[in-house]
Amino acid sequence: MSENPYQAPQTFEIPASQFTDAEAIRQAHIKTEASIKSVGILYWLAAIAVVIASIPIITAAIDHSDMTVLQLATGVGLLALGILQFIVGFEIRRLKGWARIAVAILSGIGLLGFPIGTLINAYILFLFFGKKGRMIFSPPYKEIIAATPHVKYKTSKWVWIILIVVVLFIGAVLAFSPFA
Repeated sequence: MSENPYQAPQTFEIPASQFTDAEAIRQAHIKTEASIKSVGILYWLAAIAVVIASIPIITAAIDHSDMTVLQLATGVGLLALGILQFIVGFEIRRLKGWARIAVAILSGIGLLGFPIGTLINAYILFLFFGKKGRMIFSPPYKEIIAATPHVKYKTSKWVWIILIVVVLFIGAVLAFSPFA
């Protein structure tokens, strides 16, 4: 009967820590992980462009009676490169370790595309072979991903706004171009 109904509770609930170690590591690497996965999408887009470019070369080489082996080899080589880029892009998105080797080779070749290709491929190489990039492709990080499926990368509103503006600009250029 000595209980006071107005007395503050004597037990204190200690809040659980905001992040576990796995969550903290994932949060520290989530931007690099998202950037690496976006390189996979970039490889898909490049693969589509290369495959589309290879088709007229192959058909022109086959249709003409004076088919040159060099034209056919160029078309087939581009087609194979496009297929390789698509596969590598898919495996990058799955964070497969062997995809880093293919990225090193393809980005090494892409460095020759001075100045834009050099800048883009140098950044890709930095992403994949920098400290955080090596961590993302490591087996312990794959366990961290499995343990923290709820941790997601949130794209900034500004990125979406810039993307929409760029797409609208490209659409306007294509709509008002003399080739449309």
